[in-house]
Amino acid sequence: MPPPPRQRLPLPVRHPLLPQNQTARHRPHFHHRNRRPPTDPVNALLSLAYSILAKDCTVALLAVGFDPALGFYHQIRPGRPSLALDLMEEFRPLIADSAVLTAINNRMVTPDHFVSAGKSVNLTPDGRKRFYLAYEQRMNHLIRHPVFDYQVSYRRALEIQARILAKTLSQEIPAYRPFLTR
Repeated sequence: MPPPPRQRLPLPVRHPLLPQNQTARHRPHFHHRNRRPPTDPVNALLSLAYSILAKDCTVALLAVGFDPALGFYHQIRPGRPSLALDLMEEFRPLIADSAVLTAINNRMVTPDHFVSAGKSVNLTPDGRKRFYLAYEQRMNHLIRHPVFDYQVSYRRALEIQARILAKTLSQEIPAYRPFLTR
């Protein structure tokens, strides 16, 4: 007997991490990542989260004495903090993506906190304020550092990873240990 035909997913496709038990009005739709400009609320939140995280990585690198513009993986361009973007890759899902999911799942931001202009979607001032709160809560969350085995905030973990990178480049330690959880 042949297998039953596959059912097509109803559009819009629902992301498994986004809440499904909310009413259609409050359920965010996420098809794919887009930016410049973001065209839906989830992408607007992700763009804001990545911008703030890049700034925090830049601050951590400057505190250690690095020039954030000189990166390894991201192409060097004028005005682009390439090294901060490199460092950010380890923390993107742990901080930025998590803050976005928390803000959505806990209804810290709702559809009322977004405005559209043409195809662009942006947060209102109140929506930004609410998202900043979710982001700061995540940055202040305590975790056990995988290398040193003591509790630190994510904000402190950024600086520790920048210091590990500095020690690796000065050959005080043999290899860079990325920030891995579990």
